[in-house]
Amino acid sequence: MNGNDATVYSDNLIQQSPKSVLKVAILGAESTGKTTLCRDLAAHFQSLWVPEYMRDFLQDKWDDKKLTCTWEDLLPIAQGQIALENKLSQQAAQMAMNNGHSQAYLFCDTSLFELMVYANWYYGDCPPALKRAALAHHYDLILLTAVDVPWVADDLRDAPHERDDISAYFETHLNRYSKNFKRIGGARDERVQQISKWLNSLNHTG
Repeated sequence: MNGNDATVYSDNLIQQSPKSVLKVAILGAESTGKTTLCRDLAAHFQSLWVPEYMRDFLQDKWDDKKLTCTWEDLLPIAQGQIALENKLSQQAAQMAMNNGHSQAYLFCDTSLFELMVYANWYYGDCPPALKRAALAHHYDLILLTAVDVPWVADDLRDAPHERDDISAYFETHLNRYSKNFKRIGGARDERVQQISKWLNSLNHTG
């Protein structure tokens, strides 16, 4: 990748969200309930959630060519993820306004920070443009999912016995870069109830 390409990717990794949107990033090891939690929270708050762009990207690559993720895929995945997040941020703000809600919410099933952590886990490094964006992006609440649900196989998951190690690796990076986060575990309804309390607290102090 040349310097011009890196600049293009940097320009397309800028987070753009209306101030009215309270954003939650849900991070964690594979098969720890992140997607289910996003869906449950979006339903509870009558809002939207951001799917993990990487899953569709890599599922298409696997279906078409039986190939897995490479270093060269990281920046295109990051660009697709943040474009989707920016689009849904605008839609969440409009949805809240249309419904007469004073607060909009957006629940993100991953973030560029997670992509950065996995880049370091698998490749021992991370593209500089991705790292800069991952560290610059803001979320009002960052959650780290507990490894307390059964592992479920699919075409993309490859670490059924490493989830505890990966979760600890996430915690190390969150602490290293001074990212405030909360751990979330328990049954589905317990997770939603606990996060609702945290978000209510943010609304009262924000």
